[in-house]
Amino acid sequence: MAARRFAGDTLVIASHNAGKVREIGDLLAPFRVRAVSAGELGLPEPEETGETFVANAELKALAAAQAANLPALADDSGMAVDALDGAPGIYSARWAGAKKDFNYAMDKVWRAVQDKGTEPPIRAQFICALSLAWPDGHIETFEGIVAGRLVWRPRGVYGFGYDPMFMPESEVESGQLRSFGEMPPEEKHAISHRARAFRLLINACFD
Repeated sequence: MAARRFAGDTLVIASHNAGKVREIGDLLAPFRVRAVSAGELGLPEPEETGETFVANAELKALAAAQAANLPALADDSGMAVDALDGAPGIYSARWAGAKKDFNYAMDKVWRAVQDKGTEPPIRAQFICALSLAWPDGHIETFEGIVAGRLVWRPRGVYGFGYDPMFMPESEVESGQLRSFGEMPPEEKHAISHRARAFRLLINACFD
């Protein structure tokens, strides 16, 4: 069955994370879609009770779409470290604590890996599920994954979250050896987990 097409001009970004909103807004810009965040609309943040990225993305998208009576796009994403059995995974934001301190979160990840005695390369993935929901309850969901490895100490001033400690495999293969945090936004957008999920979304739901 073909995916439902997005036919409007306004899309709610179901996030209160400024970094995510900015990144998704940049990706939407070429499609002449006005992106408005859940934070701007004063929408509450629903409790993320899903056990997967897909479940949480769909939960957030549907809650925002029905609250705003507009189509809404939600992202649930995080970093999964092989040596930590996929942690922090869906709890990536929670590892940053109530203050959303990702320097603390990155240190916590690194200490956990060291406690396991894991030898480099320390493999990890960034995973992103994007869900587009309509007020009538219809949802389209797409997932993107980018493989990489951890670097220590965190490097770079770009991006957000765990970007400064994650080096995608494409950087290893090219010999540039940059973390996501060292890559200008336009370069990260071309290869990131979010960009991969976004391409699937655009191909299926946008003209």
